[in-house]
Amino acid sequence: MLSVFNSTPLNSKSHPMLSHDAPLDDPTALARFGKLDVVTRLVVEGFMMGQHKSPFKGASVEFVEHRQYYPGDEIRHIDWRAYGKTGKYYVKEFEEETNLRCYLLLDCSGSMAYAGKTLSKIDYARQLAAALGYLLLRQRDAVGLITFDSKRRDYIQPSANPKNFGQMLDILDQARPRNETAISTVLREVQPLIKRRSLVVLISDCFDEPEALTTTLKQLRHDRHEVLLFQVVTPEEEEFPFSKPTQFRSLERRGDHKLVDPHQLRARYLEQYQEFCATLARQCGSVNVDYLKFRTTDAYHLALGAFLNQRTRPGRK
Repeated sequence: MLSVFNSTPLNSKSHPMLSHDAPLDDPTALARFGKLDVVTRLVVEGFMMGQHKSPFKGASVEFVEHRQYYPGDEIRHIDWRAYGKTGKYYVKEFEEETNLRCYLLLDCSGSMAYAGKTLSKIDYARQLAAALGYLLLRQRDAVGLITFDSKRRDYIQPSANPKNFGQMLDILDQARPRNETAISTVLREVQPLIKRRSLVVLISDCFDEPEALTTTLKQLRHDRHEVLLFQVVTPEEEEFPFSKPTQFRSLERRGDHKLVDPHQLRARYLEQYQEFCATLARQCGSVNVDYLKFRTTDAYHLALGAFLNQRTRPGRK
């Protein structure tokens, strides 16, 4: 398993606060505009303004056309205005609802606390979870939430009720990283809770053994659930930009820290990190799990757009 460390350059100065006039596609700056629910609405409403017809269909959300009434059709769908004009019975046809049920699984293990110079992974991940939940509720789909670290913590069953979403926001607001990562163990614990065919969205830095993780993801696919994996990383984890002697402190094991020369470590670290991500992407593909990686500097609308593209592309099963 990858070791997860927080890094602190020796004798380093604190980084200046970002100004409030920073662009709204900057997650770190956006976080300063308000609470989780406020930012969620800003993100999703702004995103939806740029979208065309929604790929999700709720019950009687959009009127399609008239057709002639036939015995057995529901009387409540008769268009009485059309009858008044033509003397004939016509019914309104609507696009059918999908009855989508989505489980958002949020990793709250210690490694998610890492922030570097940007928003922490847990802050980015919970804002992403809130935005996805709100987006789905706008489409009248049912959304639930599961938080976890070394074991399952909070659990809200999927619901299309806005009050349910309020409870989700409360949990996300209070989510704090702690304990070690045990994604595959938690997925095995969660699996019996998902009784109907559902969409499972896992949001994590994925610092677990790829083989164990994909084995449990494969089982979810075997149960005919759709699975989408959002890997959340920081620029520092991707680039390893450290130059001065740096102390790396474990975020999951108390007292575990190392003082290293980054120049000696950088090449080996990047090789192992890139190999880890490539293995994760390859193994997710082998079990038909959609894998998407985002930095904490990436605008949320990129993740929302990728989510909709994955959900609506041809040939999904």
